[in-house]
Amino acid sequence: PGRGPTATLVLTVWVPTGCQGAQGRFAYKLLHDLFANYSSALRPVDDTDRALNVTLQVTLSQIIDMDERNQVLTSYLWVRQTWLDAHLTWDKDAYDGIDSIRIPSSYVWRPDIILYNNADDRFGGSMETNVVLRSDGHIMWDSPAITKSSCKVDVSYFPFDGQRCRLTFGSWTYNGNQIDLRNRLDTGDLTDFVENVEWEVLGMPATRNVITYGCCSEPYPDVTYTLLLRRRASFYIFNLLLPCIMVSFLAPLGFYLPADSGEKVSLGVTVLLALTVFQLLVAESMPPSESVPLIGKYYIATMTMITASTALTIFIMNIHHCGPGARPVPPWARRLILHHMARLCCVYEVGESCKSPQRALGEQAGREDAEMPRESTGKGEVGVEAEGCPRDRCLCHHDGLLRNVGYIAGCFRRHRATQRRTGEWKKVAKVMDRFFMWVFFLMVFLMSVLVLGKAT
Repeated sequence: PGRGPTATLVLTVWVPTGCQGAQGRFAYKLLHDLFANYSSALRPVDDTDRALNVTLQVTLSQIIDMDERNQVLTSYLWVRQTWLDAHLTWDKDAYDGIDSIRIPSSYVWRPDIILYNNADDRFGGSMETNVVLRSDGHIMWDSPAITKSSCKVDVSYFPFDGQRCRLTFGSWTYNGNQIDLRNRLDTGDLTDFVENVEWEVLGMPATRNVITYGCCSEPYPDVTYTLLLRRRASFYIFNLLLPCIMVSFLAPLGFYLPADSGEKVSLGVTVLLALTVFQLLVAESMPPSESVPLIGKYYIATMTMITASTALTIFIMNIHHCGPGARPVPPWARRLILHHMARLCCVYEVGESCKSPQRALGEQAGREDAEMPRESTGKGEVGVEAEGCPRDRCLCHHDGLLRNVGYIAGCFRRHRATQRRTGEWKKVAKVMDRFFMWVFFLMVFLMSVLVLGKAT
């Protein structure tokens, strides 16, 4: 009784080890028997008139790069293909219950499924990984691949754009009567996708297409995965769009600078150069196509506006610096600019009120009109005094003195009139500066709202 359990214990220890060794020998025997008369060059079907069903499933692992300029998408995929090989079946009971083996993929026949829109210069295929061969002849081949596919990039709404990149897989030589390619699922697998910092994946639907090409009369099926991408615009908003908006709001402030500062034109030219640098940065990364990106349109519109503001600034400075020989302000300009636009833009001089500019202007004109008769009255008083002055007691009767006094009075009147005309032209320039400042502020605001509105 004491020796029985000992013998049983020895059997339980050595039997699994013996079975494992036997299973390994059966695996070698199975591999030798399967491939003794097997050729991987021919399509593995019993009836050559029947199509071989091949199932395809693509898993998107990572988006490596999206080259918008060259319109190439670089992605990391896991490609799974399954098919039935009628020449690689066995009875698993005859080989110690071996149901599946893993062998190099070069040992078996493989469908020549390739990426139709491949853009890689080396045109590399999938990695040479092992295949899983089951006893009923089903083969499953999982292979990772880094693919470069051509993608039609539409940058009309950059940086708020979305892209649709297609990955079309199909057989290169076998037609639909020889290989029936089908997709396993209606969408690509995104469970193991690594998030991209620039692109957000919205989906990856799969469709099966049967196309008859011009070269051949037989149909060729393919499976197309459409990768739906949306750009993450935060980087471009903070690095391209917001600086442009802030620089654009500096351009109307050039109208607010005093004309005597000498920096009005310099500010406009500096802002224009800054926007040109931003425009070049955007143009370097965009494809040279007819569709101008949204941010490029915004840059061009802003640069056009700044160019117009700089030209208007030069024109207004010319008005401001009118010399003594300038003509008086025309009545229509006095009525339109000095009256209506000055009230609208709230432009007033020292002592005037923004709420009642008309009254202040009227009082000033009244004071000026009141001064003119006083000067002429003074001249008359001199004449009266001269007539009543005895010739032997004063020198007023001398013609030379009278001419000198009249000349001084005339110079003073002409100087006052010149100052008045120059002051009116300066005020015209100031009113136009303030008016165009608000107009260009409104234009910059509306353009910024339109650009941000299209983003949403």
